[in-house]
Amino acid sequence: MPQLGDATRGRILFGGDYNPEQWPQEVWPADVRLMKEARVNSVTLGVFSWAKLEPRPGAREFGWLDRLMDLLHDNGIGVVLSTPTASPPPWLGRLHPETLPRDEDGRVEWWGGRQHFSHSSEAYRRYAAAITEDLAARYGSHPALTMWHINNEYCTYDWGDEAAARFRRWLKNKYVTLDALNTAWGTAFWSQGYGDWNEVLPPRHAHYLKNPTQVLDFRRFTSDMLLECYVAERDIVRRHTPHTPVTSNFMPLWVGQDAWRWAAEEDVVSVDLYPDPRDPFGAQSGALVQDLTRSQARGPWMLMEQAAGPVNWRGVNHPKPHGLNRLWSLQAVARGADAVCYFQWRQSRQGAEKFHSGMVSHAGAEGRTYQEVKRLGAELHKISGDVTGGHIQSDIALLHDWHSWWAGAQDGRLSTHVDHPDLLRAWHRALWEAHLTTDFAHPEHDLTRYKLVLAPQLYLLTDTAIDNLLAYVRGGGTLVCGFLTGIADEDDRVRPGGVDARLRELFGIRTLHEWWPLDAGETVECDGFRGTLWSEEIEAEDGATAIPYKGGELDGLPAVLHQGRAWYVSTLPEPDALRDLLSRIAADAGARPVLDGLPARVEAVRRGDLLFVLNHGREPVTVDVPGTHRDLLTGERVTGRLTLARYGAAVLRP
Repeated sequence: MPQLGDATRGRILFGGDYNPEQWPQEVWPADVRLMKEARVNSVTLGVFSWAKLEPRPGAREFGWLDRLMDLLHDNGIGVVLSTPTASPPPWLGRLHPETLPRDEDGRVEWWGGRQHFSHSSEAYRRYAAAITEDLAARYGSHPALTMWHINNEYCTYDWGDEAAARFRRWLKNKYVTLDALNTAWGTAFWSQGYGDWNEVLPPRHAHYLKNPTQVLDFRRFTSDMLLECYVAERDIVRRHTPHTPVTSNFMPLWVGQDAWRWAAEEDVVSVDLYPDPRDPFGAQSGALVQDLTRSQARGPWMLMEQAAGPVNWRGVNHPKPHGLNRLWSLQAVARGADAVCYFQWRQSRQGAEKFHSGMVSHAGAEGRTYQEVKRLGAELHKISGDVTGGHIQSDIALLHDWHSWWAGAQDGRLSTHVDHPDLLRAWHRALWEAHLTTDFAHPEHDLTRYKLVLAPQLYLLTDTAIDNLLAYVRGGGTLVCGFLTGIADEDDRVRPGGVDARLRELFGIRTLHEWWPLDAGETVECDGFRGTLWSEEIEAEDGATAIPYKGGELDGLPAVLHQGRAWYVSTLPEPDALRDLLSRIAADAGARPVLDGLPARVEAVRRGDLLFVLNHGREPVTVDVPGTHRDLLTGERVTGRLTLARYGAAVLRP
């Protein structure tokens, strides 16, 4: 199968979404000149161009795209060509209203925005396949083409009638019989038993709480239907261009796609990443998404979109301070990106995103944004040959599963304050602040190469996943699990005893008597730290080592249990305490930071033979770097110590 390296050809792809149809053709040559000055070598075309390419049903207007493809190729700029199917033209919704999705109240989502398509609509799929077929036939042999980009940020839900019919077919394929469905969904509760397949609907608006397993299956179904749409278009372009890699961009840690399954269907795993420049943990948020994307890709990946400055969807959209765009771009490269791209090239003058930044802002070529982009392009060009294809080795894995997230987010849960992504961020932040590089993994993945595996929360675990974790510990690995792990099976059925018996034995839990969720801002005292968010009334087996709760209802009972190489943490320690606990366990397991003694807010990541050192602080810092290196960004020799300016970065080769 083609890979990202087939598109990069030993260089870091640098560029972004280019929407020249928003501009007079007289601007295009000026755009290309500025791209070349900034060392842009890749642009994405056609993401939202369906109405321009097919202004009427069956019409094809490719002339403008022909001119662009030729212009870009003549200037040495490659094209990631998109199928435009994320935003159907108004005529499709007018002529085929069944292509428009409906929400859970039955309301139509009309054209006028984007992503207004039903993933289950036969008409939508037919028209999407037709425009994709013609694009692939016309441009498959064009020398500018380096990669295909299918659709954009798949994120639509549909509760309409056509989706209902597909949902029933999906369920029949999974369960075969209504008896099996009724058993899986627990329909004996509230008289929900189904006697005819036509009675089964998506979880539309209900008087009270919906059936949690029905909602879980609907989330699975939605991810699968969107994946069917992607695969259908992917297979069309692959038939025309079997050696050209194909991608579709994920949104960061988005709830709607089982991205482990999706990543297996992509040649290139790509993501859109927009940390808030005012967020004091923005760098860590970026690192989390980068680590997750790299793990899905099992190697180099593509940063499809980021912002060169402010975005347009926050309550207050702050620009990036001088140097932050460069720093966060280099962070992505440090954590495995072989492509650094933006939305978009030139900032729009009209439309809903006219205040979303571009590589060329409203200030034009003299503006700070373009000048910083230009500097970054030159630096990426310097390091490309040394970086691309390089892998990152980590001794630690964080476990994450979308099905567990979906099941744990049900309406009738014990605490609305418990949020799966927030727990992932908290545990990842603890590792990031301890300067420990981590991968992500699915609980059923092969974990044997890791010294330490962490499960911040896996509410739903299959029997296969549980057996995999037990085998990992038996094989000498160290496992740390957070609260509410192993509570339910794949049908969201609570396991006897409240936690799977195999896990209770592993951690030394005799009985889990009660869950004790905490209110917002409430803490619980433990021996040596305070816990937040959650606590549990646990009775430990003889021989298990415990850090106890102190005071209150749980006084003397274990807050943290440790038995052999297995740890169970029944609360969320405050950030410093969680960092200290996990770093201590990591050290005992043999997992070490890349550099010792790093100052706070300094990040060090080793990619292949290169050492990236990044200062996320606003003050200069000095870092001890044993040995002698050459900084690829400056060409200077570094021996023993390295000084980094505010938002400074170094890429060191021994």
